[in-house]
Amino acid sequence: MRKTLFYKGIQLAIMGVDLGDLFKKERCSLKDFANRVIAIDAYNAIHQFLSIIRQRDGTPLKDAQGRVTSHLSGLLYRTANFVEAKIKPVYVFDGVPHPLKAKTIAERRERKELAEHEWKEALEKGDIETARKKAQQTSKITDEIIEQSKTLLSVLGIPYVQAPSEGEAQASYMVKKGDAYAVASQDSDSLLFGAPILVRNLAISGRRKLPNKQAYVKIEPELIRLEPNLKALGIVQRQLVDMAILIGTDFNKGIKGIGPKKSYEIIKRVGNVENALEVLNKKDAIDLNDLQTIRNIFLKPAVSDSYELKWSKPNEEKVLQILCDEHQFTESRVKSALEKFNAMDEVIKQKSLFDF
Repeated sequence: MRKTLFYKGIQLAIMGVDLGDLFKKERCSLKDFANRVIAIDAYNAIHQFLSIIRQRDGTPLKDAQGRVTSHLSGLLYRTANFVEAKIKPVYVFDGVPHPLKAKTIAERRERKELAEHEWKEALEKGDIETARKKAQQTSKITDEIIEQSKTLLSVLGIPYVQAPSEGEAQASYMVKKGDAYAVASQDSDSLLFGAPILVRNLAISGRRKLPNKQAYVKIEPELIRLEPNLKALGIVQRQLVDMAILIGTDFNKGIKGIGPKKSYEIIKRVGNVENALEVLNKKDAIDLNDLQTIRNIFLKPAVSDSYELKWSKPNEEKVLQILCDEHQFTESRVKSALEKFNAMDEVIKQKSLFDF
């Protein structure tokens, strides 16, 4: 059971495991993370940019050659806001997906293809509202988009880390290791990878339209601390992962009808997935040969120590060359964003470790 995130009526992404309202969330703001290193789930952020930054009919921003530039725009302006707030951002990119994720990836591809067909149909009918909703569901992160994003971050003076596998696992490891304060992602899966602190909505503000309703809720940044929540729930990390397996993860389908609250009640009562399957009379619902593999994906993930976190001033000439000369961004707007990087001097002087 994966969660769909909406912002201003736009579907942003198919999320990982939906932990619902089980975890206590603390309100926060950008200023609360000044002088902190924040490990950002790069794929999650880029998907947001590709989904949100679009024209009225759903067409993504493009340059004169027809190349998508929504991700470049999002990275520039969001990172500028982070640096202005004296945050030290580091973007963490996904590596090679685990073989058990293949089915999920294929399903996502099919959904995007269907959405693209529905987008074109809506445009032909002149239904702009539906067209935009369907268009943002077609967002695809290509190798070219990833390389362009990394290049832009480099000339902006912002470090990035290449994960061997799941980016959230690598980001969570960096927080556990003390190299970062929190993981920033809309996806709750970071908690399954053991991220001590997860920050959601870090750069999303305003109102969020509830799906299929003419109603809105206010969006604010929120912080989730893993250990206090596990203690309050009376479970350990392994049991949290088992709850997710019952619900369904990117690596397994889960059991129909099992949501966050029900999975919590079952695991709290019987202890683990094996016992839960017995009690539910669903012994064949999850392949026991894959069960420990899935647990290990979260509890013993593939991570790397081969990274260096170093911030520097932007190379303004190269930034302008990439964004303005190559992709026709408006020079005055890019220079305005670069002015926010004047705070980089103070960011660079900050200690690399924290006084918690």
